[in-house]
Amino acid sequence: MSDTSNPLTDLHPSGKLMGLDLGTKTIGVAISDSLRMTASPIETIKRAKFTADAERLLALITHNNVTGIVIGLPLNMDGSEGPRAQSARAFVRNLKQKIDLPMVFWDERMSTMAVTRTMIEADLSRARRAEVVDKLAASYILQGALDRLRPR
Repeated sequence: MSDTSNPLTDLHPSGKLMGLDLGTKTIGVAISDSLRMTASPIETIKRAKFTADAERLLALITHNNVTGIVIGLPLNMDGSEGPRAQSARAFVRNLKQKIDLPMVFWDERMSTMAVTRTMIEADLSRARRAEVVDKLAASYILQGALDRLRPR
């Protein structure tokens, strides 16, 4: 996680990427295709103990041949880091002890709002939105990173 202007340089140059939206109760998970063109939401993990969460992520990483992880960093609107960002950083510090893959943070400001707005426009019920918002937010975060990776 070196270059703050483009942390994506720390990722392997090829292979599928995983996107994570770390919530307090759930973890939204998305996976890119191997060409890194599109992100697809795949699962919402109900958070339990860290070890169980990490084991589920490792199973998804192994099953999907993931080569790197993009984690949404929930910054405050002014760009500063609050308790949620600190919690995300702590989760990643612990995850690095169990999973040996490059992990980078990606600014996730507005991701949940953008996804929720899209779901409201699609007339999804509140219950259905609650079921899918986290994995869709993970997909939104990962897609932003994929778009940044693409040569201009």
